[in-house]
Amino acid sequence: AATQADGGEPVAFAGGSFTITETADFEKVLSFDGREIARDYFVSFDRTVEVAGVEVALFEIGPGGNACGPNSYIMWKPEDGELQSVKAGDDCGSPPPSISPDAIHFVPYLMPGESLPVQIWTPDGGLRIAGTLAFTPQPGTSWADLDPAALSYPVDAFSNADVFADARALLGDKLGEVTTGLTVSAGIERLSDGVFTAAGCVPHACGVSDAFMAIDVAGRKLYFAQQAETGAPEAWPAADGWPEEIRKAMQAALVQ
Repeated sequence: AATQADGGEPVAFAGGSFTITETADFEKVLSFDGREIARDYFVSFDRTVEVAGVEVALFEIGPGGNACGPNSYIMWKPEDGELQSVKAGDDCGSPPPSISPDAIHFVPYLMPGESLPVQIWTPDGGLRIAGTLAFTPQPGTSWADLDPAALSYPVDAFSNADVFADARALLGDKLGEVTTGLTVSAGIERLSDGVFTAAGCVPHACGVSDAFMAIDVAGRKLYFAQQAETGAPEAWPAADGWPEEIRKAMQAALVQ
């Protein structure tokens, strides 16, 4: 993306131009024809698109760092009017915009147990909620279909309907928290007894709420654990009832 801060050229749009400049405090300032539109520590031009016959500019703007992603800002200029802008997403960023000929959709990525709104923008309707999207496993899948060795990441196991149902029954309202703790993972390993295990951490927060998962396909059982603020990790079911090899794998992954 061309930016003034990087020595690039202004971005032409709707008879005017966008510029991005940097302040002495390292903030980026987005302006249109000299009028400030937004400022933050991260500002990047995404692209221009046409939606329902209206030229639209998309920018990514946010505080930077690892905690949250940027927000998508939609900018357009009504005929004979001033430049308009609206921010998609929430306080922790926006899903990537998906462009159709008549609308822009923001479809979230869902973790197991999660439900999130889908936003839509049109020139006439503006930005609004199109509905709520809920995580759903693949219909008709079962323990008989599960091959953990073929999975790239531990969270992929929850796309299996039987695994998802058993995990939800075991974890209850902890489902989202524990699966988020498996997001950043090196992959799935196989123990000598044929049980598959994986450990992971929350994105940008490794070492805080790391989680562990074991999948016993033959026994059709799941085991979960997650770091607690103090003491031993929380475990589902209770760790004192786990097979020894699984418990040792969990302790190696989570107990420092």
